[in-house]
Amino acid sequence: MNQCRRICYISGTRADYGLMQACLQQIDACPDLELGIIATGMHLSPMFGMTVGDIERAGLPIVARIPVADGKLDGAGMAGNIAVMMTGIVAALQVFKPDAVLLLGDRGEMIAAALAAIHLNIPIFHIHGGERSGTVDEPVRHAISKLSDVHLVATEESADRLVRMGERADRVHVVGAPGLDGIVELASEPAESLLPRYGLDPQRELALLLYHPVLQEAEAGAGVVDVLIAELSEQDTQVLAFRPNSDAGSAPILAALDAAEKAGRVKLVTHAPRNDYLALLRHARMLLGNSSSGIIEAATFGTSVVNVGSRQMLRQRNSNVIDVLPFPAAIRVAITEARSQSRRTSNVFGDGQAAPRIVRYLRETPLDQILGKVNVY
Repeated sequence: MNQCRRICYISGTRADYGLMQACLQQIDACPDLELGIIATGMHLSPMFGMTVGDIERAGLPIVARIPVADGKLDGAGMAGNIAVMMTGIVAALQVFKPDAVLLLGDRGEMIAAALAAIHLNIPIFHIHGGERSGTVDEPVRHAISKLSDVHLVATEESADRLVRMGERADRVHVVGAPGLDGIVELASEPAESLLPRYGLDPQRELALLLYHPVLQEAEAGAGVVDVLIAELSEQDTQVLAFRPNSDAGSAPILAALDAAEKAGRVKLVTHAPRNDYLALLRHARMLLGNSSSGIIEAATFGTSVVNVGSRQMLRQRNSNVIDVLPFPAAIRVAITEARSQSRRTSNVFGDGQAAPRIVRYLRETPLDQILGKVNVY
C-alpha cells in the first residue's frame, strides 16, 4: 500500500504543462501526495522544442516518456498517435501504479490516458471539463468527461453543463482555471529588457500571433495566417509569431510562417519559457489567432484578443475577446476595435487560486467507492 496517494498527470504539450505547472508543483510539494508525470507528444519532439526540458528544469518527477510520430500529420496520423500513446500509457500506469490519474482539457493524449485508466480501474480527475468549443476538441472533451470520475471545472457554467450531461453534482467542483495561478507574478519582467531578447522594439506596438490548425479545416490554415500577417503589416505593428501545434494541417501553417519570417514580416519562435510568454502577453496590445490562451489567460492582463475562426467558438469568454471570421475586411475591423479597447482585467475563469483547491480534492476525495459510475438523468 502506498504511504501517500499517488497522482499521475499526463502531459503532451507546452500548452497543457504551462497551464498546470504551478498546480503540479503544489501537488509535488504536498506531503500526502506523490506526483508522477508521463510526458508524451510534442514534449519529446525536437521540431516542437523538446519542451520536456521545461518539466525537467522545474524538478518535477517524470515516470515515463512516450514518443510518437511528428511532422506532417493528417487525421490518420493523429489517430495513430492516440493508439501509440494509449499503449505506452497503459504500460506506464502498470509500473507507476497511481491511485488516481489527473487530466486536463481535450487533446488526444488526454483521451488516450482516460481510456487507459478506466480499463485499469484507476479513478480519473478531469480539469476544464464542461466547456464548449469548436473542432474535434468539443466531442473529445465531453468524451473525457464521460470517462472521468471527478470533475474540477473552471466556471459555474461548466459545472451546470456537466450536471445536465448526466454527471453527479457531488462530483463536480468549481476550482477555477489552473492556468491563472501566479501568472501576474510570472509576467513581471519589463518590456525594455524582455522584448529585445526576441528581436522586438519595446517602443513599438506588439501583436502576438498564435494560430493552430483545425482538423476539419486543415487546408485553410495557411491562408488565414497569410491574411493576419498582411493586415498587421499594413498597420505597422511588429508581430511575434509562435509555431503551431502538431495537429493535422500544421505543415502549411509552418510554411506560411517561415516565409513571413524570411520576408522580415514576423519574428518567429517555437517556444518561449512560460514567464516570458506571459510577460509578452501582458505587454502585447493584442493577441491574434485561435489559442485558448487568448480565451482564458489574456483577460487577466486586459490584453485584447482577435479570435479567428471556429476553434474556440461557443467557449465562455471575457469582454476582451473579439470573434471574427477569417476574411481580410473582418480582420481589419477587428484589429481596429482591439486597439480601441481599454484594458479591463476581470476574468470569468477564476481568481488564480485553483491549485490549492485541486490539491485538496486530490487529497480528500474518497476513492474506494468512486469507480463504476453511471449517468444521472
